[in-house]
This record gives sequence, C-alpha cells and structure tokens, in this order.
Amino acid sequence: MVNQVPVNTIEITEKAANKVKTFAEQDGKSNFALRVAVKGGGCSGLTYDLEITDKDASSDEKIIIQHDVEVRVPKKSFIFLAGTTLDFSDGLNGKGFVFSNPNAKKSCGCGTSFAV
Repeated sequence: MVNQVPVNTIEITEKAANKVKTFAEQDGKSNFALRVAVKGGGCSGLTYDLEITDKDASSDEKIIIQHDVEVRVPKKSFIFLAGTTLDFSDGLNGKGFVFSNPNAKKSCGCGTSFAV
C-alpha cells in the first residue's frame, strides 16, 4: 500500500524534522516553529519560503505538529501546499529541503519554484 498524504495537511518527514531541530538549536531557538509559505517569484511563478521562527503564531496560520515540530502554514499558502511532503536530502545530487507537491503542475530544474 502506498503511503498517501491526506489532502488537508502537510507532512514533514522525520529526517526533515530532525534537520529543522538542528538548525533551530544552532540558532539558539529552544521554542520554535517552522513556517512554510508560498510567495510569488522564481522561474515557474511560485516559490517555497521556509523560516524557523520563535514568534507566536498568527491567527491566519494553520498549525500542524509532526515529529515534535510545529509547522505553520499561512491560510493563503495552504491551498498551494495541501498534500505536500517536506523532506530533507543530503545526497550527491544536492542538499536541502525537498518538496513533493501534488498541486504543482510544473517546476523549475532546481526544484525551488513551481506552478499550479
């Protein structure tokens, strides 16, 4: 059976969650959240925006907690990200966070922008 992400959420893998925790610790943030958003730009039209924040959540953010990491998604970005899996790759082909987004109809070669 294939592991499918429900369309009403965002999944963060354990590997990505551990990397977020490492980055937060390096920044001296003990109480933090990962803010995942979409903004205009990039060669395909939209880009992913990640931020480790220690600020309080705003009322327009959907909150998802997985692997002891609070993920916050602005409601305006959520429609573009629903069903997305956030992973972390440290292989030979590149290093960084990787988005598997079922809403993306096309993406750029570097994987940092997409179109719906």
